Amino acid sequence: MRYLQLLLLTALFALTYSCAHQSSTLEKGGYAYSNATATPDWYDPGAIDTLSVVTWNVEHFVDSHDNPYIENDRENSPPEDMEQRRRLLAEAIQELDADIIVFQEMESDSYLQAFAEKRFPDMGYQVFGALESADWYMNVVVMSRVPLGVFHSYATVTTPIIGQTDEQGNTESQAFINNRMWTADVLVSKDYRFTLSGLHLKAGGGARNEGWRLGQITLLRQHLKSVVSRDSDKNMVVTGDLNTTPGSTEFSRLLGDTAPRFVDPLAGTNAYSHPSDSPTRRIDHMLVNRNMTNELVPNSTNIVMPLNRDQMIKISDHLPVEAAFVTRDVSGEGK
Repeated sequence: MRYLQLLLLTALFALTYSCAHQSSTLEKGGYAYSNATATPDWYDPGAIDTLSVVTWNVEHFVDSHDNPYIENDRENSPPEDMEQRRRLLAEAIQELDADIIVFQEMESDSYLQAFAEKRFPDMGYQVFGALESADWYMNVVVMSRVPLGVFHSYATVTTPIIGQTDEQGNTESQAFINNRMWTADVLVSKDYRFTLSGLHLKAGGGARNEGWRLGQITLLRQHLKSVVSRDSDKNMVVTGDLNTTPGSTEFSRLLGDTAPRFVDPLAGTNAYSHPSDSPTRRIDHMLVNRNMTNELVPNSTNIVMPLNRDQMIKISDHLPVEAAFVTRDVSGEGK
């Protein structure tokens, strides 16, 4: 009987230790599920010592098929120049040779996957992801050579349009385009991971559109704040077409004055991304939090033109932004 009691106590202790260990792992960055994720057989974690990330709004980039659930003339009947644009975009992607590309205004992840398999099958892109709208055709789609973990969706969240009220004095709100925001875990290696947020915020000037963006930014920051509350060393990249320029209220709110605080590597420069035919402003951004500034390769953040000017204008009214990161934690003042 005593032997049985000792056996039960030993099992209970082991179970308690296991649960406590899993709990502490969860608290450390929310990566308890790392034990449930395997390294894909196509990926070698040791093969990438510097990882490149690109963001690019490719302006209504649609396939040749009509989605019967989406009613839009451009999606229903793509412009005649789309085939030329497809060819040029494929050439530009090959020139960029980035490990991860976050596209805005790309129709779907299935289209991007088929596009990659047809146009540049040897470039090693294996992961395609998006949170597509049910009734619109412009989405934020990621293409990656690096495995991704959990994909966080904001699509179903209703956010306030800050500063705007209806006739009854209630704060206006929207849930139309929050699918154009997502955050994904980038699983570079067992020892190095970061979160990547891909965004395409509300376009347009004026107080209403600014309030719309502020609501979206508040939602994003609340989520990212919860992430750093579990892991103060978390590395983060926020990228995309933010439809706002440095110095604006929305941009400053996104950078933040509390954790997570983000840095604009192009601050103070004359680097402009829009419009591509005569760039006069930067609304496309690559932001890193303070933790990740030491992994950012110096002078690697740039507005780039992988093809000549006329070809880039043909592809899109935006120019891509790129940055490179070393794939290990680097200690320093930015931590």
